[in-house]
Amino acid sequence: MRKLYIGNKNYSSWSMRPWVLMKQAGIPFDEVKVRFDSFEANSQFKNTIGKLNPVAKVPVLVDGDLVVWDTLAIAEYLAETFPDRPLWPRAVADRARARSICAEMHSGFGNLRTLCGMNIEASLPEVGARLLKDNPGLQDEMNRIVQMWTGLLEAHGGPMLFGEFGIADAYFAPVGTRIKTYGLPVTPAVSAYIERVQALPGVKAWIDDALAEKDFLQFEEAYRTGR
Repeated sequence: MRKLYIGNKNYSSWSMRPWVLMKQAGIPFDEVKVRFDSFEANSQFKNTIGKLNPVAKVPVLVDGDLVVWDTLAIAEYLAETFPDRPLWPRAVADRARARSICAEMHSGFGNLRTLCGMNIEASLPEVGARLLKDNPGLQDEMNRIVQMWTGLLEAHGGPMLFGEFGIADAYFAPVGTRIKTYGLPVTPAVSAYIERVQALPGVKAWIDDALAEKDFLQFEEAYRTGR
């Protein structure tokens, strides 16, 4: 059985992506959760994950003797391993577009990822309003997300970005949780898309597990000192 190593479900946006992709696509795996800690070189997290990959970060997929790390690499490996599942869109042009927006997420949206850390359990709309006011770059990134999602939903008729659920939806699922946590304003169409994604069994299972963790790591919660 393949194993997927992940971090805390409430905080680990990169872990969320392959987990919900595999769960929603019906790809069997065993979950191995390694709790976030100080991330110091000799910490339990670094010792555990560092034995699997040189960067000592999650997620990590172990499939037999093969170890694959980095979310996008895992997604590509799964798409090649399970060609019967439409993880990427079926049309060549749509696949290229889906890869483009995933790469954009992978390397971009630095304000959103830095300022609005994933925290599924929290509700911080007042923080979101302040962050938007103080950081024009965050508003620019939110405008881009709304433009991207709206265009894809209109082009493909929904319910997901490319019609049916795939890697692109899994890749942006943590963005939807950030939008809700920080009360970031979006259009009704985008809000409806977020709700559809979060209602998917694979995504809902992750969110339910995140809410049940009851783990507080202060360095992950820049805007709170407790719960």
